[in-house]
Amino acid sequence: MDVLERPPSANEGIKIRSNYLRGTLAEGLDRIETGGIADDDQQVVKFHGMYLQDDRDLRAERGKQRMEKAFSFMARLRVPAGILSPAQWLAAEKVALERANGTLRLTTRQTIQFHGILKSNLRAAIQALNTELLDTIAACGDVNRNVVASVQPWTGPLHKAVSDMADAIATHLLPKSRAWHEIWVGEERVAGGEEIAEPIYGKTYLPRKFKIAVALPPYNDVDALAQDLAFIAVVENDRIVGYNVAAGGGMGMTHGEPDTYPRAATIVGFCPPEQVTEIAEKIVSVQRDFGDRSDRKHARLKYTIDRMGIDVFLGSVDARLSTPLQPARDVAFVSAGDRLGWHESADGCAHFAMYVESGRIAGRQLQGLHAVAACDAGRFVITPNQNLVLADIPPDKRAAVAAIVAEYELDHTAGGLRRSAIACVALPTCGLALAESERYLPHLLTRLESVLNRLGLAEEEIVIRMTGCPNGCGRPYMAEIGLVGRSPGLYNLYLGASRTAMRMNKLYKRDVGEEAIVAALTPLFEAFAQTRQPGEAFGDFVVRTGVVAETIAGLDFHENLSPELRS
Repeated sequence: MDVLERPPSANEGIKIRSNYLRGTLAEGLDRIETGGIADDDQQVVKFHGMYLQDDRDLRAERGKQRMEKAFSFMARLRVPAGILSPAQWLAAEKVALERANGTLRLTTRQTIQFHGILKSNLRAAIQALNTELLDTIAACGDVNRNVVASVQPWTGPLHKAVSDMADAIATHLLPKSRAWHEIWVGEERVAGGEEIAEPIYGKTYLPRKFKIAVALPPYNDVDALAQDLAFIAVVENDRIVGYNVAAGGGMGMTHGEPDTYPRAATIVGFCPPEQVTEIAEKIVSVQRDFGDRSDRKHARLKYTIDRMGIDVFLGSVDARLSTPLQPARDVAFVSAGDRLGWHESADGCAHFAMYVESGRIAGRQLQGLHAVAACDAGRFVITPNQNLVLADIPPDKRAAVAAIVAEYELDHTAGGLRRSAIACVALPTCGLALAESERYLPHLLTRLESVLNRLGLAEEEIVIRMTGCPNGCGRPYMAEIGLVGRSPGLYNLYLGASRTAMRMNKLYKRDVGEEAIVAALTPLFEAFAQTRQPGEAFGDFVVRTGVVAETIAGLDFHENLSPELRS
């Protein structure tokens, strides 16, 4: 039976019954006898940018005491291109300190997550953010998520162009339902009025989440090929003349299920800047109409493309466009990382790109950023690698900002491996986590750094990423070293992605703990130090020397490839 003829999943019914994302959320928020919300509302609230979570460290003990789980909410901002004003940063900080767990978490989707918000604090937190024109609409759920863009503010007009494009895409694909405004900020619904139809999404929205990025070469900091849809800028004579379009990327899979897999997006064509939002809408509409609504594990765009075939998919997209896609242009990337430190732009402004370990901002770092924001200088730009750029600092305020940076040690950095690391949140709050990530990776990095220091590789940029489960929120399959949680203390080890994030990695060892990880990587680091070619990156080295297999027929070897593709 064709996937479009199979019975829909339970989530499809929840969306239909939700009355355009209202559900019974308003009533559930007023129930003081529980810290949670109804089961269906736990799905609906994701479209509002929030997840119901509980502290898994406390589950067993609370269960013994016959107590309700330690429920709280994670709320995620919608921040296209990651750009916040100083006033917005201060509003976010205030919510973190007064309504959440006192920290800000910068994510790989270039936004802020608040953890530990109690249900009784949720409305107040959202309303406080709304006063500074911040919202959480569609930051989660079966819709287009936060649109990310390359962070290079020192390029001036080029950075503005890709940031504006990300904002234009985000605005165009924003759900039209007013449910968020009614439930969270008290907007009154017109009595007897009919809900505005969702012209792009329809009543059941998308089969699964959808992720879009806008990349500005030469730095692939957005991991363009990890996205459902990416627009890669083509620059000629210091002007963006258009974008290469890449479709069908996605990092998620499920352990032990061979028909789930990460996939790198396919570059399918080129378009002028004025066609970008139309192309985004039409590709979303193809996914809306042909995506698998029966099995959520196969509902991402990558599976739609593989099931339809790339030619049929593109034919369906072109048939909906006013002008078909043009042939792709040549572009090149040199790195996937952030350019940390001070930068200057032609307009005389300064920009400071600071390192944030695992994206978690707290303590002195939070205090220092408060002082910077109080200067009302420039903007705060979150990067897709969980770091932060203090951008557009005017000449008359640079000295003051530099003094704050020094006083609060915001210029504290780390070796090449740690600078390039990404970790998802994982335990204790993520309900999908099988193993530690954010809390554990810094310890593992310390052990690996001791090896690299001994070999004279302390400053070598080696991209390492860890996730607590195979869903890939930290884009581990695009890392030179990827660690994916299997169970407490055990990970699958992947090797061989390119430093430019244009090639995926491959499974190297399964179910390895800390000692086995260090034992596996130490001889590879030693060989890399001794026999690498000039300028060769670690991921390229392990592929060239046969440590992991080459990519064959555009596919990468990982644990879920079928046997015929492994041979």
